Amino acid sequence: MLTKKPVTGMRDMSPREMELRDYVLRTIREVYTGYGFMQIETPVCEHLSNLTSKQGGDNEKLIFKILKRGNKLRLDTARTEEDVADMGLRYDLTVPLCRYYSAHKEELPSPFKALQTGPVWRADRPQKGRFRQFVQYDIDILGEPSALAEIELILAMTDVLSRLSFKGFTIRINDRQLLSAMVDYAGFPAEETESVLITLDKMDKIGMEGVLAEWKEKGYTGEAAERFAGLLEKTTHDAAGIEVLRETLAGADDICDNLLKIMTVVDRVAGEKVDLVFDPTLVRGMGYYTGTIFEIAMAEADVSVGGGGRYDKMVGKFIGTDTPACGFSIGFERIMMVLMEKGFTPPDAREKRALLLDKKLDTDALADVFAQAEKERGDGRVVNIVSMKKNKKHQKENLADEGYTDIQDIFN
Repeated sequence: MLTKKPVTGMRDMSPREMELRDYVLRTIREVYTGYGFMQIETPVCEHLSNLTSKQGGDNEKLIFKILKRGNKLRLDTARTEEDVADMGLRYDLTVPLCRYYSAHKEELPSPFKALQTGPVWRADRPQKGRFRQFVQYDIDILGEPSALAEIELILAMTDVLSRLSFKGFTIRINDRQLLSAMVDYAGFPAEETESVLITLDKMDKIGMEGVLAEWKEKGYTGEAAERFAGLLEKTTHDAAGIEVLRETLAGADDICDNLLKIMTVVDRVAGEKVDLVFDPTLVRGMGYYTGTIFEIAMAEADVSVGGGGRYDKMVGKFIGTDTPACGFSIGFERIMMVLMEKGFTPPDAREKRALLLDKKLDTDALADVFAQAEKERGDGRVVNIVSMKKNKKHQKENLADEGYTDIQDIFN
């Protein structure tokens, strides 16, 4: 017998959720296109060589790989994974975007402001707000090296969340170059920078004591760890904290100036909508980040609901020449989870009317009902025509639960 169970880590969605998802997608698209972003679409699968280019961090361990097809698949002689699989389902939208941009660069505007949405897959351990198949909604600016890119992305994301009735959310900001300078200042080995930052990225979960303990387990000197911890202790989460790092770290002037410019402009434009804070412990695990990084936190969710940053080296992996690039991805499924839990109703939901038809309704009356329904639909209403059931009270209760506020019995 066929199973009725859904695939582990992937979900079926109800009509109510789909209605809300459609509203959220339309709202995001409306805001982003208002900033001049242009929508593209890429395939759901990519060549494994693109997905395993050491740009995706731990996500490269979570790829759903696709078997070769037809004559390419030689199971009898296969010895390695590469012999049986040559493609995989995309784990994010950034790698496909860079491949697309690299192939079409000459025909695209500069800078190119890309908007992209679609499902992605990661063979991850399912948990609340984390699925193996989920939707991402990304905006990226390619070809803009200045802080203009970061400012536009943060303001656009702020507008989206405000339009979806979120208030009091925080965007944390940092810079990977600044983190590298801090690691160097503390005295960690330069070749161990990524390992040091991977541990620091766990700060929210294990605290500073946990970070220090893990560094010790990895064999890093106590002196370097304590020096890094001491630097964090005197670095506040505002402009003053950035100035502390400017005075302490060699060659950090330009990085600090860039961060201060972004924070000042965003505060002047959208200070009432968002709290933009400097967080010297923000790392973000993706291996492709090269500069500014940011992440969204809100009281309604216990995990990040979006993030991004600058990845100026990724396009160069395709064309041999580095291209400035910066992007922001909204955690669409986590946003949906919060809205569903809040019982959020789309403000533009159409009036819904249900007509319950008596089974004895004659042909002329039936034609009149359908004609009237057509007219009302043309005026923007939802009109649902259904046969009247014996348990009419229960039927009306179900329709009311589906959002029908006008339910009418139709007889001859």
